[in-house]
Amino acid sequence: MSKVKYYYDSESLSYRKIERKKRTTFKYIMLFLLTSFICAFGIVTIAGKFIESPKEKALKRELQNMEFQYQLLDIKMSEAEAVLANVAERDNNLYRVYFEANPIPDAQRKAGFGGINRYKQFEGYDNSKLIIESNKRLDVLQKQIVVQSKSLDEIALLAEEKEKLLASIPAIQPVSNEDLTRMASGYGMRSDPFTKVRKMHKGMDFTAPRGTPVYASGDGVVIRADSRASGYGKHIRINHGFGYVSLYAHLYKYNVRKNQKVKRGDIIGFVGSTGRSQAPHLHYEIKKDGVHINPINFYYGSLTAEEFSKLLEHASMENQSLD
Repeated sequence: MSKVKYYYDSESLSYRKIERKKRTTFKYIMLFLLTSFICAFGIVTIAGKFIESPKEKALKRELQNMEFQYQLLDIKMSEAEAVLANVAERDNNLYRVYFEANPIPDAQRKAGFGGINRYKQFEGYDNSKLIIESNKRLDVLQKQIVVQSKSLDEIALLAEEKEKLLASIPAIQPVSNEDLTRMASGYGMRSDPFTKVRKMHKGMDFTAPRGTPVYASGDGVVIRADSRASGYGKHIRINHGFGYVSLYAHLYKYNVRKNQKVKRGDIIGFVGSTGRSQAPHLHYEIKKDGVHINPINFYYGSLTAEEFSKLLEHASMENQSLD
């Protein structure tokens, strides 16, 4: 119950009851409500700046976690970039050098992406710079991986070809040292045993007893095994690929047939004296791209340094050939 208020009336010399008008009461009520609303709004606004709601707390934690994850991603990308840079260096300075391939320029390995803005969708956010930079590095890293992958595919192909080449080159002596009587004649100008005229001897003569095994000096395919070539008698020719062809002449008999694949060290025939021959021996020739070359340069696969020196000494003597 509200208190009744009075005022002193000096004219009537008495106290009179204060009568409040309804209009004034309504004005006071509205003023009170307005003041209360303003105070409440101010309190809420101020509290909002210092007190976080559960939703705001959750969003803030999510944002902090995202920034942490991007920091981890940045570290991982740095590590991946370092590893890839090491692989690229070995690729250019080791693998590609060994297999005689041109190095890949850095401009090609580390090229970015031109043209349209690929990262427009990441603009306008508080962390736009971080997100855009991370995506740029990731895209460049992915491109470098593609370039390196193609390079390694190329190296693998070159290695396969190199392996085939090393296996195919005529690299061993066609007659074993244990079976040799002597190295009768080398490559170069020699005296013909029949005419005694000096002429070019396009191979090497190895004397050995009749029936001594003759070995394929490299992997290849037999393209001839017949006696239809003048002077060679029974002979075998092997196509080693890469432009190399070896010839084994004056054989006693064959151990292979035409179109047969052979491996280095396979017995392909036996020493004889067929054709234009003065005594049992093997006449051995090598051609590269159709041109005769000195077989002495291709015995690294079967001779020691001392054996090779002796062979080189005998091959250099301008004696008489046996065919």
